[in-house]
Amino acid sequence: MAMRQYVVDAFTDRVFKGNPAAVCLPESWPSDELMANIAMENRFSETAFIVREPAGWHLRWFTPGGEIDLCGHATLASAYVVLRFVEPDTDVVRFRTMSGMLTVTRRHGESGTDRGTDVFTMDFPAFDLKPTPVTDAMEQALGARPIEAWLGRDLLCVMSDERTVRGLDPDQELLKDLPGLLSNVTAAGDADSGFDCVSRSFAPKLNVPEDPVCGSGHCHILPYWSKHLGKTSLIAYQASVRGGAIHATVGDGRVSLGGSAALFSVGTIMPD
Repeated sequence: MAMRQYVVDAFTDRVFKGNPAAVCLPESWPSDELMANIAMENRFSETAFIVREPAGWHLRWFTPGGEIDLCGHATLASAYVVLRFVEPDTDVVRFRTMSGMLTVTRRHGESGTDRGTDVFTMDFPAFDLKPTPVTDAMEQALGARPIEAWLGRDLLCVMSDERTVRGLDPDQELLKDLPGLLSNVTAAGDADSGFDCVSRSFAPKLNVPEDPVCGSGHCHILPYWSKHLGKTSLIAYQASVRGGAIHATVGDGRVSLGGSAALFSVGTIMPD
């Protein structure tokens, strides 16, 4: 069963930045085994599969390590594909997912730095964070000791400063022994950076050493900083090698994540 595949860089307005995701549009659902194999073949942190069913669009996400329940950048990439190539005359797309109904809205950039650039805003659930003790195992795995630790779906470790986050070189095998699905590490942004927070996201349990710009990770990171800083509108920066910025609003158990996307390639998968 041949299927069209788009490779999209999310949370950026130019290729080779942000977080790349593959978006596959099969006419009907492939087997779980085939989707897992395609994700392993792609080796992106996420490969999204979207199928238009009678009730609307259905979206699933696969990492090289298996299916996952929520992914921000691959949702943004999927919305970019639908609204540019499949339904170009509309500016809203809704996806049925394992995390409920997710809505993505497109705004056409009309002025200033946004001119000519579409901005996509995603409405996501915020993860409920519970405090968890900082341990020697966290320090050994990350190479620096957090000042706080919190647990939702993922582990969230808070560092004392931005420089520590940027300089981390964690032990991927030791990270696998920490609680949570991903290990997100964050600190407040430097005063002159223009960002409220910086972060990095590591996912060796999913065969992804570092996720370049992690939307679902920011569903942990941003609620923490919203409460800590006492503000609902934030600008976050993911300090990976590729890097990427997220404009966000936090409130009522939801996180609104905004960013642009850039098309890298279009091709056809021939699994047979």
